[in-house]
Amino acid sequence: MIYLDNAATTLHKPQQVIDAVVGAMQTMGNSARGAHGSCLNASRTVYDARVKLAHFFGCQRPDHVIFTANSTEALNIAICGILSPGDHVITTDLEHNSVLRPLYEMEENHQVALSFVAADRHGCVEYAQFERLIRPDTKAIVCTHGSNLTGNLLDIERIGTIAHAHGVLFVVDASQTAGVIPIDMEKMHIDVLCFTGHKGLMGPQGTGGLCIREGVEIRPWKRGGSGVHSYDRRQPMAYPTRLEAGTLNAHGIAGLSAAVDYIRQVGIETIAEKEMGLMNRFYQGVCAIPGVTVYGDFSGPARCAVVSLNLYDYDSSSVSDELEQTYGISTRPGAHCAPRMHEALGTTQQGAVRFSFSWFNTEPEVDAAIDAVRELAQP
Repeated sequence: MIYLDNAATTLHKPQQVIDAVVGAMQTMGNSARGAHGSCLNASRTVYDARVKLAHFFGCQRPDHVIFTANSTEALNIAICGILSPGDHVITTDLEHNSVLRPLYEMEENHQVALSFVAADRHGCVEYAQFERLIRPDTKAIVCTHGSNLTGNLLDIERIGTIAHAHGVLFVVDASQTAGVIPIDMEKMHIDVLCFTGHKGLMGPQGTGGLCIREGVEIRPWKRGGSGVHSYDRRQPMAYPTRLEAGTLNAHGIAGLSAAVDYIRQVGIETIAEKEMGLMNRFYQGVCAIPGVTVYGDFSGPARCAVVSLNLYDYDSSSVSDELEQTYGISTRPGAHCAPRMHEALGTTQQGAVRFSFSWFNTEPEVDAAIDAVRELAQP
């Protein structure tokens, strides 16, 4: 099998990650739920992971690194915990449903007003739109760092500068970029960074989190056991406990911690260079094939390692299934939980076939995928 669905989840993990999860399952109790050895082992592992991630993302306080099950949960916590009735929020056409659905629900319930920065047929935005859409009641800009459909990156530092110049909070969805594109919260003026562990970070599924700038207040999204202040009727308000009700996935966090170690050892620039090289090799191999339409902007030096395409007017699911059944190549067809991006590209009916590459893919795998697309495109 040739696995080219890494934008959904990385199938291949560093051996260190696997070893860390297995070791944690054999030795860890419940973090912050006792003082015996196995609980303390879990607590130390979780704290160590907070420190590593804070350093990795430029978050000034490790206790402001909050663990969640994935970036969807992190984004719901941030959006629902920051916005209040009467607020206005700005987002973009590039967004995943993890951003769109919480915002749509709040808009439909007349809690917030919502504005969109439009994308063109290449999935690009005009940055002046962000400034034009800001109003006196604008509370936040919420946007992705990289499109999971086109692979286009947004200039996060530029958007963050606009947000902070107007006193607007800046929430970033780094689902497609964390672990591959360097992120510095301070430099990029990010107030809340939401990430997932199982994609570019090469960690286990069921891991993710938020990094929160000091001074940003997020209301609890869920309430329950915290291991501390058990007689209080309300959720403790100190970070990270405020947003971490219930047992943490310490086994997964141990794996995520090992994944961060691996990325730092290899070098994020080295990983990005290889992934971009594989992506460009594939793009150059398919973009001129008759009948192939490739979506996105490939003119810039940096992007996610994603190429989405269609063959003629063939249904994307049928093409993806043929790639799997005949060639053993795993891709992702359909709408990719990015409805507005498909509307902008004009692919709402056909969808698109997404090829996404990781550190563990190889050039022979890319060449095999190019050959498969070429054969499928033959009249």
